[in-house]
Amino acid sequence: QVQLVESGGGLVQTGGSLKLSCAASGSIRAVSAMEWYRQTPGLPRELVAGITNGGSTNYLDSAKGRFSISRDNAKNTVYLQMNSLKPADTAVYYCKAEILSDHADWADYWGQGTQVTVSP
Repeated sequence: QVQLVESGGGLVQTGGSLKLSCAASGSIRAVSAMEWYRQTPGLPRELVAGITNGGSTNYLDSAKGRFSISRDNAKNTVYLQMNSLKPADTAVYYCKAEILSDHADWADYWGQGTQVTVSP
């Protein structure tokens, strides 16, 4: 089985920083794209940042210049460094990874989510 476990969320003041981590584990053969999404109540989940296994990145416009996504392929882990945080960044953050495992063809797996709260 494949599992994604996130960590690093919490409460921070406006202008502060947080670093999220998401580690994939299990019977993994390969990992392709890894992404971070976020969701606030009543709104659809939105893509915040993504990174290919080659290192190419893309960002939500409001995250550009403040957030940085990176990955450690040896550890099957993706990170999201978030700086200059704003109250509008408050959400539950989820990681997603496209994974080939011993038990299944390529499929998307999601983490359980981690709460990020930015106080005014």
